[in-house]
Amino acid sequence: MTSLQFTAGPDVVQAALDWLGWLRNEKRASKHTLDAYGRDLAAFLSFLTQHLGAPASLNALQGLKPFDLRAFLAKRQAQNISRTSIARELSALRGFFRHLDSNGLVHNPAIAAIRSPKLPRSVPKALNQDDALAALDATNDLDEPAWMKARDQALFALLYGAGLRLAEALSVKRGDLPLGDAMAITGKGNKTRIVPILPLVAQAVADYAAQCPYQGEAESLLFVGARGGPLNPGVVQRQMRRVRKMLGLPESATPHALRHSFATHLLGSGGDLRTIQELLGHASLSTTQRYTAVDEASLMRTFNAAHPRAKA
Repeated sequence: MTSLQFTAGPDVVQAALDWLGWLRNEKRASKHTLDAYGRDLAAFLSFLTQHLGAPASLNALQGLKPFDLRAFLAKRQAQNISRTSIARELSALRGFFRHLDSNGLVHNPAIAAIRSPKLPRSVPKALNQDDALAALDATNDLDEPAWMKARDQALFALLYGAGLRLAEALSVKRGDLPLGDAMAITGKGNKTRIVPILPLVAQAVADYAAQCPYQGEAESLLFVGARGGPLNPGVVQRQMRRVRKMLGLPESATPHALRHSFATHLLGSGGDLRTIQELLGHASLSTTQRYTAVDEASLMRTFNAAHPRAKA
């Protein structure tokens, strides 16, 4: 957070730092969220410097009109920034202006007049069960030291067998071992949930831990790279690309697709959306509905099995 460079007047820079500090300390925002919101605000303030002809002060923020904010969004679109990123930037700006307002620094309702761009409702593609299991087994055929093969298999097992996000799996510590029937995972928004652990998943993790040449302390990360440092997510992506090529899987076969497969296969086997929502750590059920790609046939089967009128 300290490495951010805000192009603005001293009063705005201080307000920006105070806001990010509040997000970190009071809202418990993740480092990823803080970095993203910091970059979004920095881009907006840099735009204002050019747009207004001088670094923005709090008084300048007070005087902004909807036109000025739309000009910023138009420039971002001209720079080929995705609609998803623009929507996040607008969310960051709304949060910043709310913070200014609540602290009596700036009251400007113009931000409320700006609508977020309509986002495409993309659905990740799940692997079928055979391909998902084959991806786990294929790590044994990678040209890597045995302990790294075991590492990749344990990671993929956590993604597919427990539905973890990649960042969540990489955050597992040595002190979390041995894995039992369930484990606590802290996900987005620093929310903790309990996820069941299958015996095969626990065994894969235990096998890797026993083979890993870097035996750290309880607080050290379990999954490490070739030199013993924290495992980079890009390395996991690369390993999945190698597995994908080996098995002839489509480009949609990514580490994230393993988590999506976990949810999709649970749903196909009769799991209910509320339970899957809890297992995935989604705040909103609508997110789970999109994520698991609920098809019309599944919905109709559930309706016909459960609705009194359908039974009649």
